[in-house]
Amino acid sequence: MNTFIQFLSENGTELLFRTWEHLYISLVAVLLGILVAVPLGIVLTRVPKIAGFVMGFVGVLQTIPSLAILAFFIPLVGVGKVPAIIALFFYSVLPILRNTFTGVRGVNKNLLEAGRGVGMTSWESIRYVELPLAISIIMAGVRVSTVYLISKSVV
Repeated sequence: MNTFIQFLSENGTELLFRTWEHLYISLVAVLLGILVAVPLGIVLTRVPKIAGFVMGFVGVLQTIPSLAILAFFIPLVGVGKVPAIIALFFYSVLPILRNTFTGVRGVNKNLLEAGRGVGMTSWESIRYVELPLAISIIMAGVRVSTVYLISKSVV
């Protein structure tokens, strides 16, 4: 126990800095994943012909080892946080995209019809009907993605 306390007293600031850096990289990647995957998931519900292809493509991206992604991006953007964020971004997209697609597609058609009946535009239907009803499923994807990225960013 004394060696642990001694380690913390000698390296506490470095440990705190590295922990913050780890969380920062993961958080930025998740936020970028949300910014890309949620709109893409909504678009895929509107264009089901390409949904299978896009989901398959994103699923293939998920299988690429993180070291291979880093090996590809380090020559392009250099060493540091940027290639790590890019690699983690690729891993964040699939759970969020899949849950957004599933959540929006699962909204009761009667509720969408009621929205159209009161004169809602397509955008208003998304904003006031579909997203509020699908938010719990979308957030489940964000949670899965966040946990996955925090564990993946250690590697």
